[in-house]
Amino acid sequence: MSTAHRDFLQITDFSPAELNELFVLAEQMCAGAYKKKPLAGKTLAMIFMKSSTRTRVSFEVGTYQLGGHALFLSPRDVQLGRGEPVADTARVLSRYVDGIMIRTFAHSDVVELAKHAEVPVINGLTDLVHPCQVLADILTIRQTFGTHHGKRVAWIGDGNNMANSWINAARVLGFELVLACPETYSPNAEFLSKASANGNVRLVRDPAEAADGADVINTDVWASMGQEEEQAIREKAFKNFTVDAKLMKRANKDAIFLHCLPAHRGEEVSADVIDGPQSRVWDEAENRLHIQKAIMAALMGGEKL
Repeated sequence: MSTAHRDFLQITDFSPAELNELFVLAEQMCAGAYKKKPLAGKTLAMIFMKSSTRTRVSFEVGTYQLGGHALFLSPRDVQLGRGEPVADTARVLSRYVDGIMIRTFAHSDVVELAKHAEVPVINGLTDLVHPCQVLADILTIRQTFGTHHGKRVAWIGDGNNMANSWINAARVLGFELVLACPETYSPNAEFLSKASANGNVRLVRDPAEAADGADVINTDVWASMGQEEEQAIREKAFKNFTVDAKLMKRANKDAIFLHCLPAHRGEEVSADVIDGPQSRVWDEAENRLHIQKAIMAALMGGEKL
C-alpha cells in the first residue's frame, strides 16, 4: 500500500481552505447531493480503546454509505490491550485496511500509530483533543448562521479535549472564542498560548463573561469518561458553571446551544436549555456522520481538498 497519505489527528493538520472544502463537501452529503462511492472496495479499521455511541455508529454508517466496509475492533479484538506495541499494530493493519480510525486515551498513541501506519489515520478522540466532534459543531454553526466567520463561541466548563479542539479550530479559522473554566480546570496551556497570539481566543473564569454576546454556547459533562471517581470534587468546582436559561439570556437573541453528548441534565446543562428551542444538539450529533464522511472521502477516497 502507498505511503503517500494524510492523517487527521488534530484540526491544525488542515489549512483554513482545506477545512472550508471539508465543510462544503459535508454540506453536500447532508443535503443528499453527494452520490459518489469513493470507498467502494475499501475497509476502515475502527479501534475503540474507549467505548462510544456516536463515534462508532457515525463512522460505521458513514463508511457503508460511501461504499466501504468498517471493522469494529474493541480492546478484546486487538493485541494493543495485551501489550503489542502500537507501531506493530500500525504496520499489520496497514497490510489489511485502507484507513484506521482510533478512539483512545493517550494522544501519543495516535501519533505513534500514524507515524508507523501506511494508511490514513483519523483521530476519533483522545484525552487531548476531539477534532471530529468540533468540526461537526462548526458545521452546525454554518448550517444555522450561514457561516462561522465573525461568530463568537463561548465554551463553559471543563478545559478538556473538547475545549482544546475549540482552541485549535479558532486558531485556524479565526472566529472569536471565549472559554470560561474554573481555576484548576484550564485547557492545554500550549494550545492556548499559540491561539491567544491571534487575539481571538481568551480564557476567563466567569461563565457570564463568556456568555455575554455569544452566538454559540457550548458545554460538556463535568467528569468525562475515566474521571468518574472525581465526580464529587468536580461538582463543587463547577457548581456555578451550569448552562441554564439565565445564562442563555446573556447570549445573543438568536444564539444556539451545543453539547457533544452524552449530557447530564441538571449538572452542566438544565433540561429546559438542552430540550429547548435554542438547542441544536441533535443536528450536531447527526453532523458527526456528514463531516466524518467528508474526512474519509478526502483521506481514503481521493476527494480533493
